[in-house]
Amino acid sequence: MYEPSAPSPARLAWLQQQKRRRRTIRLWQIALLLGLFALWELTTRLGLSDGFLISSPSRVAATFWQLCRSGEVLVHVGTSCLETAVGFLAGTLLGTLIAVAMWWSDTLSRILDPYLVVLNALPKTALGPIFIVWMGAGMGSIIAMTLAISLIVTILNMYVGFLSTGSEKLRLMRSLGAGRGQILWMLVFPANLPTLFNTLKVNVGLSWVGVIMGEFLVSRAGLGYLIVYGSQVFNMDLVMTSVLILAVAAVAMYRLVLLVEKLLNHYWGLQ
Repeated sequence: MYEPSAPSPARLAWLQQQKRRRRTIRLWQIALLLGLFALWELTTRLGLSDGFLISSPSRVAATFWQLCRSGEVLVHVGTSCLETAVGFLAGTLLGTLIAVAMWWSDTLSRILDPYLVVLNALPKTALGPIFIVWMGAGMGSIIAMTLAISLIVTILNMYVGFLSTGSEKLRLMRSLGAGRGQILWMLVFPANLPTLFNTLKVNVGLSWVGVIMGEFLVSRAGLGYLIVYGSQVFNMDLVMTSVLILAVAAVAMYRLVLLVEKLLNHYWGLQ
């Protein structure tokens, strides 16, 4: 049985150097974040900034603890995460399928192209009242808003990626007698997995934008609801707490996409 040779000392030294570099970068990132929170707290305690207007880390922590004790944090975070996950998955799946159909049929791509340009340039907030009238003041309209924001970006990114597949490889597969379906699933789609994951990373932020915009317009629960409610009653502690929870949730979702990408790349032997 073949056994891989042990890495050379130079290789081991390089790996250790890279490990120390990553650790140093992570420590600096944590230090920068803690420093910003410390500066924020210090300016409010010294009276250099108005804690009523910008809150402070200690007041945010107290507000977060109150939300946890009352159980509201689970309701609002769970609602926003559910809406984001549904919109994110639906937008990515439907957008990829439409991009595949456009790649498959040049006639369809020519038909849809002007509509995609218009929809991409259209401010999606203008569609919010329409979704509310069509789907009612509930989760459906919020998910529709999220879908409207992420869908067009997914279609355009994936379609451009499909078209940029190497022409030499396409000619080679055609010369070997491969059909259009075989070319799609054996060449075009695997070659655009990096494009797909880059689109997923972009859609994380777009999906959260769609959900928060939808909750601003109509919602009874969610992080967007807390932000609007807090601003209406001038409770900036609640607003800043909701914004920080939103940031943590978005980062967690982004890291989940990175983890899935790493696992799939390892499974397919791309890394």
